[in-house]
Amino acid sequence: MQLPDMNLLPALDALLREGSVTGAAARMNVSASAMSRTLGRLRRVLGDPLLVPAGRGLALTPRALELRPRAEAALAGALAALRPAEPLDIASVQRDFTLRTNDAFAVVVGPALTERVAREAPGIRLRFLPEGDEDPADLRDGVDLDIGRLPALPHDVRSAPLARHHFVTVCRAGAPHAHEPLTVERFAALPHITVTRRGRLRGVVDERLAVLGLSRQVLATVPSHATACFLALSSDALALVAAPVAAHAARTMPLVVRDVPLSLPGVDTGMAWHVRVDDDPAHRWLREAVTRAGGGSVTGPR
Repeated sequence: MQLPDMNLLPALDALLREGSVTGAAARMNVSASAMSRTLGRLRRVLGDPLLVPAGRGLALTPRALELRPRAEAALAGALAALRPAEPLDIASVQRDFTLRTNDAFAVVVGPALTERVAREAPGIRLRFLPEGDEDPADLRDGVDLDIGRLPALPHDVRSAPLARHHFVTVCRAGAPHAHEPLTVERFAALPHITVTRRGRLRGVVDERLAVLGLSRQVLATVPSHATACFLALSSDALALVAAPVAAHAARTMPLVVRDVPLSLPGVDTGMAWHVRVDDDPAHRWLREAVTRAGGGSVTGPR
């Protein structure tokens, strides 16, 4: 269907408001002759004279009277649709955001993030989903923000770095080795609890130990950092977890944090989102809130 010339709408509104060509011309800041020609076009488009002689002036036809409120509303709607967005009032936003991340981020950064949401944006609800065999394509419709170690991303997904962290070990404060020097030999000799979503029994730690002619005993593998910390409380094992998780756990549990006596690679974390929300003010606020809360964001090995 061919659309009418929408430039006629402001002129129609002016003519119906003023009830005269001269008044409409002044309202639109055009000449009376130009407005007269526009009235002619409107009469042809609408099939109605709209304004007819009445004594020394003009009168609106019944069709014009019918159109007046509709033209006014249509023009107001068009102007509202084309007007730049109002500044964000985050306190009035009613929105659900889905964040996909791991337990470490939720435990360490989640409290600061939820506290800020409750204080500044009480109409926002956060839905935390666990990591799994996720696809970045989920960001196109089901997930608002992916947080953690980011895979290769498609062209329509944006990303930003959050932090870089390293791994440490924790053990229960009462373990016989809790306050002894942790040499690489002692480290290898103690049982280990490792965090891996896929239950892998070997990783970079074993590779570095093998170079030194050493090996370790893995007592258990668990999918979450929090679980590793809790298991360490009931054994003499070392739990290998991200440093921010270890620091947080040691403040609330009787755990001792120890450096790993090996050179291990750091882990970069970031957040990813789809271009559909790149310029959305509420989503920008969420990303800024995550960045501020997640300066020490954490993730586990994939």
